Amino acid sequence: MKIIDLSKPIQFNKQDPWFMRVKIKHKPHHKAKWLLRFLGLPFRLFPKKFVGWADDTITKMGVHSTTHIDAPWHYAPMTNGKKSKTIDKIPLDLCFADGLVIDMKHKADFDAITVNDMQQFLEQNNLEIKPNMIVLIKTGRDKYNGTKNFHKIGTGMSAAATHWLIDKGVKIMGIDAWGWDLPLPFLIEQAKKTNNPELFWEAHLVGREKEYWHMEQLVNLDALPYSGFKVAVFPLKIVGASAAPARVVALLD
Repeated sequence: MKIIDLSKPIQFNKQDPWFMRVKIKHKPHHKAKWLLRFLGLPFRLFPKKFVGWADDTITKMGVHSTTHIDAPWHYAPMTNGKKSKTIDKIPLDLCFADGLVIDMKHKADFDAITVNDMQQFLEQNNLEIKPNMIVLIKTGRDKYNGTKNFHKIGTGMSAAATHWLIDKGVKIMGIDAWGWDLPLPFLIEQAKKTNNPELFWEAHLVGREKEYWHMEQLVNLDALPYSGFKVAVFPLKIVGASAAPARVVALLD
């Protein structure tokens, strides 16, 4: 079995905008020796050649800062008249399933992915979406991940395309762009330019009507075939959270 990592590294990157920046404090081994001494263990009773243990503290990291999965609670407080689920409520049986890649690398920046785009791709490649599959949208924009303009460029899903996937029985889906929708700065600019309050965040807001979960900032989708693999996405169990970092992997026989 071959395992392909679809998750970006969690590390400090000065190119990230402030709202994505991760800060980690790495504590060297020798600091633990003094902690043990403080807790009452005399130096003479330390194990021979013991140099202490390393430790690390994440001092800053938003749940959306790296490869993560969004919960319905992120999109709206209510889903179809019921309280939206937070990330700790994700059904784990949905988190390991057959995967399918939909290749949308040809889409231009700011050109939303449509139902017709996906249907054409599936027909051309003789592929079929089945209920409970994990569908991965490949845009190729992961090559910009870690650059200062990552959140400002790329394509994204339309509301209609998101509805269509959910209606096909897909509960978990993901993308290798910064976000599920078209880039946020572009949406803000277009909403103001057109004076259209329905334009902003249209794909996310499908979650007000239909429960679904989506991943953002995936990487390495080029390493996958279009089908014939499993996807595992198990988020951290952060109670009450709108999302959580996840180590997303694909498994190929």
